[in-house]
Amino acid sequence: MQLKYTRPFLNRLEDIFAESEYMLRYEKGTFKSGFCILKDTKVAVVNKYFPLEGKINCLVEILKAVDIQADKLRPETQDLYLAIKQQTITTA
Repeated sequence: MQLKYTRPFLNRLEDIFAESEYMLRYEKGTFKSGFCILKDTKVAVVNKYFPLEGKINCLVEILKAVDIQADKLRPETQDLYLAIKQQTITTA
């Protein structure tokens, strides 16, 4: 699977968060890596001023770092999540 820097691909990544117990928020902040994960409250915060490519890269890194119950995701969302976790996703 190929990592695409498009708005529809960003929406697919956001769908993973919407279907999981993690809440995704876009906020302003001075995060060193562009995002912050609050694991106890299951909230992921991404810098809202990042360009599209930066947001996608942050979401992929967050999904690699957190554990989401894949069996609770829709099949197409589950495939994308598992590809990210197994690092079989490449950049375009």
